Amino acid sequence: MTAEQKQKLLGTGVQAVLITDPYNMRYLSGFRGGEGILYISEKQNVLITDSRYTEAAGKESDFTVIEENRDHKRSQILSECISQDGIGVVGFEDLSMLYCEYASLKAALTMVDEWKPLGRAVKTLRAIKTEEELSYLRRAEEIGDIAFTKILEVIRPGITELEIAAELEYQMKKVGAENLGFETIVASGIHSSMPHAIPDTKKVELGDFVTMDYGCKYQGYCSDMTRTIVVGKANEKQKEIYNTVLKAQVAAEEAIRSGIEGWTVDKVARDIIGAAGYGECFGHGLGHGVGLFIHEEPGFGKNILEPNIVITVEPGIYVPGFGGVRIEDMGVVREDCFESFAHSPKELIEL
Repeated sequence: MTAEQKQKLLGTGVQAVLITDPYNMRYLSGFRGGEGILYISEKQNVLITDSRYTEAAGKESDFTVIEENRDHKRSQILSECISQDGIGVVGFEDLSMLYCEYASLKAALTMVDEWKPLGRAVKTLRAIKTEEELSYLRRAEEIGDIAFTKILEVIRPGITELEIAAELEYQMKKVGAENLGFETIVASGIHSSMPHAIPDTKKVELGDFVTMDYGCKYQGYCSDMTRTIVVGKANEKQKEIYNTVLKAQVAAEEAIRSGIEGWTVDKVARDIIGAAGYGECFGHGLGHGVGLFIHEEPGFGKNILEPNIVITVEPGIYVPGFGGVRIEDMGVVREDCFESFAHSPKELIEL
């Protein structure tokens, strides 16, 4: 954790903060285990975890690692830290901490005068990526590109959605992915009208749309990419829908730059889809931030897009009973443009 990050956290009107969200713990301390709690004050950076993780924590983090156990419980360790610092106001993660955890800590740490919700303070810090983070995100998306190239070699009539998903996941891990960024979505034929369809034993047929939304983790950072293809020859309606989504996706990316309001970019894509007569078929947001977690801040709302925010651009059209198309790139906001990390072709592919 940098001095600037600490200053911003403690500048929220608290004297110390408690961090329990696994992604925030990793972001601030470097500890990957996800089990435990961080205590951060002006004088101390403490990582409390149990014996399963203490050795790893000592290697991964420069925080002071204290082991919790039956004889030295978490509340006791926190009490010692707070009393040593003379802390009266403590910030906690109200957006992720369970109420029972909060109630238990509040009952045990009676020396605390005020418990203050941190809200989105840490998530806001995570939104602006460092060059090191960008390199991990870029590589994660590159792994997705490699998997897409490989999957085109195996998709054919008769293959199931589950088999396609398994092959994508295998190819990503084969070239360095440490894990999946999220559950892989593969939707073929009429299933493709469901934006978050769950892959099943449905077999791909000639004429099917096949939408693949997938991603991996590299050094803890996620990728996210969606491509839609047609198995066989696309009909005219499929071409119309596909080309409308592609036009909206490209236009939205071209509109992105530092300082623009997110909703303005969303409107660019939504207007194109609406003008083609499919406005009611695009119900979800245009995209979302990505980092250690697959859905981070910001989205394309009233927020201002800032440099070094990593975000997805993923418009879609979904027609129940017919099928759907989504095209998605992940990339970084620059001063005057959007730099996509995805390089897989976006023009309609007919296999």
